[in-house]
Amino acid sequence: MIHPFKSLAALGLAAVLGLAAPLTATAGSPEEGWAGVQAAGKLRCGAAVFPPYVMRDPVTGEYSGFFADLCREFGEEVLNVPVEFVDTTWDNIVAGLQAGKWDLSLALNRTPTRALAIAFSDPAVPYEITLLYNKDNPKIPAGAKSLADLDKDDVTIAVVSGTAMDKSVSPLVKKAKIVRLPSSDEARLAVMSRRADVLADPSDTNRLFIAANKDWAVDLAPEPAIAKQGIGFGLNAGFPAKDIDALNIFIEEKVATGHVEALVEKSVQEVLAEGQ
Repeated sequence: MIHPFKSLAALGLAAVLGLAAPLTATAGSPEEGWAGVQAAGKLRCGAAVFPPYVMRDPVTGEYSGFFADLCREFGEEVLNVPVEFVDTTWDNIVAGLQAGKWDLSLALNRTPTRALAIAFSDPAVPYEITLLYNKDNPKIPAGAKSLADLDKDDVTIAVVSGTAMDKSVSPLVKKAKIVRLPSSDEARLAVMSRRADVLADPSDTNRLFIAANKDWAVDLAPEPAIAKQGIGFGLNAGFPAKDIDALNIFIEEKVATGHVEALVEKSVQEVLAEGQ
């Protein structure tokens, strides 16, 4: 896996990937649902890297992370077809799904805006944005409790462009400068180098970063909460409801049995091991 920090270069939260692959001639239409996927002989999963949700080995190209694992298991255990991961970016992960370039988008926040454009599975894991910063940064007021407390003219907030963090935080910021960066690596490095004062990121990935940088990194779970949502799979809006139900039943079972929690822990340990 890529090592985005070794201090950040030492803990791997890997870079967002390249452009989506073209639609293959054998792919079925979304309206065909899982029958079309089975006829095509593979389940195509659109993947934008964001550890521990989705990770990609830069040498072998192999995917890991708990959402990649879930996608692979659904394809192999339920549909009896192999999984093909299609590289994409967070800016393109919804548009590519709409264009039929893949069958599932991995690790999408279930937002109302996205739900107007695509369909969603039930959430596999919960989600909340926290605000990470250097505890010695004099721009961060003591006792800060909200995003508004950090929203000052001299503060710079880093987000990964096109992500739910970008779309959730940016409209709330009135005074601070928003810096949109193409990857989680660059966003974290911006805070490490103090080119940015605050990183808006999911609470679990911020906890990973803090584990590798305990000497200076802290985060704030703001009140009111920002983007307290679930994270699931995205599907084309034309996908049959009964087929989405099949995916939901699969997710429900994996969550209820503790399997998703075990996959999350495995992915977290993989990321931490890469930083040692």
